[in-house]
Amino acid sequence: MTAVHDAPVRTDSADETVALLAERAREARRLVVDMAAGPRGCHLGGSLSVLDVLIAALHRAARGDGTEVVLSKGHAAAGLYAALHVSGVLPENPAPLYGLAGHPYTGHPGPKVPGVRFPTGSLGHGVPYAAGWAMARRLGGLGGLGIAVAGDGELQEGLVWETVQVAAAQRLGNFVLVVDRNGGQNDGLVADISPLPRLAERFAAFGFDTVTVDGHDLAALTEVFAGDRTGADRPLAVLADTVKGKGVRAVEGKAASHYVTIDAARAAQWKRAIR
Repeated sequence: MTAVHDAPVRTDSADETVALLAERAREARRLVVDMAAGPRGCHLGGSLSVLDVLIAALHRAARGDGTEVVLSKGHAAAGLYAALHVSGVLPENPAPLYGLAGHPYTGHPGPKVPGVRFPTGSLGHGVPYAAGWAMARRLGGLGGLGIAVAGDGELQEGLVWETVQVAAAQRLGNFVLVVDRNGGQNDGLVADISPLPRLAERFAAFGFDTVTVDGHDLAALTEVFAGDRTGADRPLAVLADTVKGKGVRAVEGKAASHYVTIDAARAAQWKRAIR
């Protein structure tokens, strides 16, 4: 079945939380641009598209209830490092150290980075990591969610769908799979390479609850992540509609934003335009 969510009733506290997360997202975008201006550049487009999802998911994990956030689309590591830093999980600023020898801020994240439990980069693998985490928490009688953040191009990996099938069969109601649906991948548009029509219906057919959300609406994202899903027996698929390169007008929605190396002057220009 497809879950239908009414608009949440806003409160001062909720508004203050969204304002805080929005400021974190702006600062994180500036850090990602700084990483694109480093000696090796970075996967700019996908890092910017997924940032709001990561900010909201890490806010959920900050409850300390055992929720684990796994960035399965590990090539967006720059976005993860930035999100971890502005969320207070990663103390040092990763931007000036990104891609430098002797530091853990590599092009794909690994467990040497505070806040990263599982290494990801080979697409598809982070999804079963998060599902396994959810199962372990449930078997241990513990709370918390296993949240996997995947890309829509990543859904071409068979391992994703094998995990979806197992998660539904095991009734892992505490497993949440978020799809950063920005429509692009390394070689072009997802719709041109391996289209994903009726995606919500596909997940529902496997036995998932589904919800579609604006992946840049922090109020909506925090509402989706708010529940602990205690007692739920259907995993949740969150289809987050996003824009590749979100926040940097010069590259928003452009395939060329997939991997970017820029100079310091352009980075300064782009950062000034982030609002």
